[in-house]
This record gives sequence, structure tokens and C-alpha cells, in this order.
Amino acid sequence: MNVAILGVGVVGSEVANILLKNKKIITARSGQQIIPVVGVVRNLDKKRDVKIPLSADIDSVIKRDDIDVYVELMGGVDEPYRVVSEILKRKKAVVTANKALLAYHRFKLQNLAADTPFGFEASVAGGIPIIKTLREGLSANHILSIKGIMNGTSNFILTSMMNGGANFDEALKTAQNLGYAEADPTFDIGGFDAAHKLLILASIAYGVHGDPEDILIEGIERITKEDIFFANDFEYVIKLLAIAKKVGEKVELRVHPALVPKDKMIAKVDGVMNAVSVVGDAVGETMYYGAGAGGAATASAVISDLIDIARGLKTPMLGYKSPLEKELKLLAQDEIRTKYYFRLRVEDKVGVLAKITNLMSENHLSIDSFLQKPVTKSEGEVTLFFTTHTSLEADVKRVIGLLKKQNFIKEDPFMIRIEE
Repeated sequence: MNVAILGVGVVGSEVANILLKNKKIITARSGQQIIPVVGVVRNLDKKRDVKIPLSADIDSVIKRDDIDVYVELMGGVDEPYRVVSEILKRKKAVVTANKALLAYHRFKLQNLAADTPFGFEASVAGGIPIIKTLREGLSANHILSIKGIMNGTSNFILTSMMNGGANFDEALKTAQNLGYAEADPTFDIGGFDAAHKLLILASIAYGVHGDPEDILIEGIERITKEDIFFANDFEYVIKLLAIAKKVGEKVELRVHPALVPKDKMIAKVDGVMNAVSVVGDAVGETMYYGAGAGGAATASAVISDLIDIARGLKTPMLGYKSPLEKELKLLAQDEIRTKYYFRLRVEDKVGVLAKITNLMSENHLSIDSFLQKPVTKSEGEVTLFFTTHTSLEADVKRVIGLLKKQNFIKEDPFMIRIEE
């Protein structure tokens, strides 16, 4: 089986090298040789540690008749969509690690692919076989929920803040120095990377449509040492969670920092590691843990798809051979219900606490716990921490808007959702 690798960067180089280095075991497991015959790059002058022929002419490569499978590792959305569409129109198999491409075009690509093999295990959680788990291992289940740590950069930063005492800027700088974060880390710390992955999983679990702009996405940029102080005091950890949950006949999708009780399994996932919890109606809760990024881990997932194709497996791209009886819609963000944590920097004078609690009560927020931190910024100000019982997102947003208008509030209120 001849393979072309479109994009020979960190992951593409690993794919080529592993296919050559582990040739015997891959051939034994797949039943035939999987041969990387060409790699496509933008710059032929750049030195690469690969032993396969390289080309800069992607259009000539995708028209070759001697190539059986194309591995798309280009990055981006528009150009990969054009290229992959052309390949599928020629009835050639595709394997991709491109989560952004799938977040926006997964259903169009599914229609184009039809019975042509299309693998994308590497698009979510790197070396964790979560796509295969949902499409195949748990295919007899109604999926009740998915909850995951799907971005190693953010998890490393939050772990450094929780365990090492670093502030956000210090933890981000360390992540960049270690190569865990890009020079521009917005995509990771802003929650967008995890949101793309969540949409892919939700499509397999629920058949739900939607783009990243349609779901709740919040990043970790505003988390401070004060939030870490509260989390430790109340036996929580802070994690960037991607959450999919069936609520009646709708699906709730959201990505945001969350306070998680320390005794939960997912709370113990530290550093750059990823983990995904899946709850099925028949199997109950299952948990998957491993390296969520990195050239070798991602290449491992790419090659697992290549082996499946070589074996002749034709799993439907998103796991459905026929449409679901009823298409599930996305739950509106204002209809989300969970528990909430508030951090408020306020003027230190009599009556302020009563005004805050009255305002919350008038807008249907029931306070579960309260903590006051001594002066840390300037005389005459204090930090107040509140948690609520289960509340409606719309009510929480309204309270935040009202608090911003109060003259005793000294900085914008900050909120984190609580996932127990």
C-alpha cells in the first residue's frame, strides 16, 4: 500500500520514520507493506530528517495513480479542505490529524468519502485511541457524557499553578521554554484547540452538527493565584475541561476552566497528559489516559489508521451507516445548568456583602459557600469568593452584568464553573 504524506513537519517526519523503522511489525499486523513513497513540503531547501522523496507540487502528487492513501498533516482549514476534497473525489483513502479541518467540515467530508476509508484517530488526544473507542468499542451505547482534558499546554500551565505556585505568566513562559506552548499560545490557552476536538467527538457520539462559533468556549488566561488559593482551600483543582452531555433531546457542548474535586480521577491528570471520561448507558464510566500531543504519539495514531485501511476495514467515518432516527440539536448556552464559583474584588466596607447576596438571591442564585481573603492589593479592598448551588447560565450572566455596574466592585467579576 503506497502512502503520500502531505506535510512533512514534526508529525509527518515521525510517520515516515516509524513506517520505515517498524516495517516488519507493521507488515505483520496489516498483512501488507505500507510504503511512504513521497512527502509534500512547502520548502524543498529546508533540511528534514526523513528518507523518502520530497515534492513541493501538491497538485501533481494528489493526481498520482500509484498512491493508495494520502496522509494530510498540512494544518489550517481552507487549503486542506480543497486538497482532501479532491482526493476523496478520486476515491482515494485519507488519513488526517487535522482537528480544525474536521471541526468545520466533518459532515461535508463524510458525504464526500461515502465508502472510501477516512481515518482521523490522530485528530483528538494524540496517542489515545478515543475515536476508535467511540466508533467501535462503545458503539452499542447511548453516550450520556464525555468529559476530557484535551489540551496538554493548558493542563501543564494549570498544573504548574496548582502544584508549583507559579502565576499564569510564569507558567506560560515555562511551557514555551519547554516547547509545550507556541510563541502565540492563543489557540491552546483560549480553549479553541480543545473545542475543535470536542466537536469531533460529539459528532461521533451524538451525530450533532455545529461549528466552534456555536458552542461555549472560554480560556484560562484570567485565572490567578487567588483562584488557586480558593481551589486548594476547598479541595478542588482547576482544569480546562471539554464537556459534551446529553440533556433531554439536546446536546450540551462547552469548553472552559472548571473546578473539579481533587478525589475525581480526571483531577489527577497533570502536566501535558490528556484524559477523556466517557459514560455510556450500558458500560457506565470508562476512562482513557495518555499523551495527547507530540510527534511520536500522534504518528502512532496516524499509522493505526493506515493499518486499519490496509486490513480492508471500512468503518463509517463518523460511525453511522444510516442516519439517526432524530437529529439532536445543540443546547443554547444560556440553558446550561451547573454550579458556579465567583471571585469578586470589592470595597471593604459595611453593607457590601449584603448587597451582593441580595443581588444574587433576587436573580435566582443560591449561595453554597463563602470565603473572604484578607487585603492583598491595597487598603480598603478585599477579595470575596462565592460558590453557588446548581444554577442557570442565563442567571449567572445577568448577575455578572449587574455586578459590573456596582460602584463597590473594583475589578471585573470572575467566574469559573464547577464540575462535580
